Amino acid sequence: MARQLLQQCTLCQAWCLETTCPQCGGRAQAAAPLKWSPEDHRAKIRRTLNNVETPEWSASIPTLPSVEELRSGHSNKEEE
Repeated sequence: MARQLLQQCTLCQAWCLETTCPQCGGRAQAAAPLKWSPEDHRAKIRRTLNNVETPEWSASIPTLPSVEELRSGHSNKEEE
């Protein structure tokens, strides 16, 4: 059983209510993403599965230059 009623075929783009397209026999998938709620009860499980709460994950996120660095770099380019 599909998690959502409305499905769309990945091959012929037909709409149906089953995971197998009745027109071409192709695979149908959910037509829209699942709704998100701020009271997401499974968020902690997803964060644990993706190791989002580990220090290594936060260290792997790229950092942006500070505003001062951007301004000084911009003014240096204008002087050249």
